[in-house]
Amino acid sequence: MKKLFIILFLTTLITSACKKDVPPVVVTPTLTADEQARDYLYTKMNSNYFWYNLMPVVVKENYPDPYKLLDAMEYKKLDRWSFVETYAQFQAQNSGGFVGHGISLGLDPSKNVRIAQIYSNSPLYSKGVRRGWIVKKLNGTDLAPIFIANDGTAYSNLIGASQAGITNTFLFQTPAGKDSTITSTKASFTLNTVIIADTLHLKSGITGHLVFDEFIPPSNQELMTAFSYFSQNNIKDLIVDLRYNGGGDISVLTNLASYIAGAPKFNTPFLKLTFNDKNTASNKTYNFNSVAYPLSLTKLIVITTRGTASASEDLINGLRPILDVKCFGDTTNGKPVGMVGVQYKTDYMFFPITFSLVNSADFGDFYKGITPEKYVIDDITKDWNNRNESCLKEAIYYLEHGSVSAKAFSVNHQPSIRFSEGTEKISNAYILNK
Repeated sequence: MKKLFIILFLTTLITSACKKDVPPVVVTPTLTADEQARDYLYTKMNSNYFWYNLMPVVVKENYPDPYKLLDAMEYKKLDRWSFVETYAQFQAQNSGGFVGHGISLGLDPSKNVRIAQIYSNSPLYSKGVRRGWIVKKLNGTDLAPIFIANDGTAYSNLIGASQAGITNTFLFQTPAGKDSTITSTKASFTLNTVIIADTLHLKSGITGHLVFDEFIPPSNQELMTAFSYFSQNNIKDLIVDLRYNGGGDISVLTNLASYIAGAPKFNTPFLKLTFNDKNTASNKTYNFNSVAYPLSLTKLIVITTRGTASASEDLINGLRPILDVKCFGDTTNGKPVGMVGVQYKTDYMFFPITFSLVNSADFGDFYKGITPEKYVIDDITKDWNNRNESCLKEAIYYLEHGSVSAKAFSVNHQPSIRFSEGTEKISNAYILNK
């Protein structure tokens, strides 16, 4: 064996000596489309991310796609919101596009599953279904155990993919106490973001009531219609229900705030945006806009939950220096930061946190959320305009009496378990045009 080893070794030396010096060939591995997107996100995170100097150190090649890379790079002490989605998802969401039955379901304190949200263009709405209806079974399966277990996966498997043409059978119990079996086929439709815009004739005067679901560009026309109606009815006060509103486009936010602030505040500061120290040139102040139907309010009441986030919170924070704003419901999400959407080809949209926001009084530290004047349960047993719905009832009481009611609610109550269909709305995101 020893002789054989020597011969092989010498042969290798002789062969090597006979060769000319040839520079080594460097083979650059071909990156997949996801790896290229990952590398682009890595660059953007190092330049644009608000907490770029606090990010964990990562080797980007260890992550196969931008989803996993973002999760690894987030500054998790504060960042609960940065996300990645496909460009097609972003386009659909930003235009209000939705595929499904148009509902979200929640668990009430009596362990009944109920309709918590339903859109007026949805298939089930046209069949008469409304918020507050009990949903006993879905495709023959009892829903209550799934919600009590907080098993979102089981619910998603049961209701199926967000695909037009999929049919589900619901066993409802109507407000009259009667069972009703309804078969519904998922369809593609446009969400309405103004769920309700009506008036309440109270002892304190005529009050506007706006249930607003999402800040997306199509909302501007819906808001114009709503505030035209409020203006025609000479409302004195306004109740804005933002309990499921997770945010959206900052230009829509500014428009809504401008309707509420009124003409005297046009072109005065509303919100200030501050980017990281690499992007100070992007720092910007948003002023109240000139809008067609400004109000002249004495009070603003906002109904909130832990799902009230981002642009919704900044509506509250941005109006507080100029208006008496009271909140009822639950503590909000706690997101005083925002993101500029970054498009990667026609493949992805990246939404890393890129700026912080403060109001005209330079306040914006509400990472723990905005606390309400009084904790009130999200009462999904009743429709939005039912005056006995707990949050609306408390808001009305405050307007008519100038104080909260004597009825107490625990500050430690758990938020309602709520599942939406597979197609999600834009959540906790600002979309700026840069």
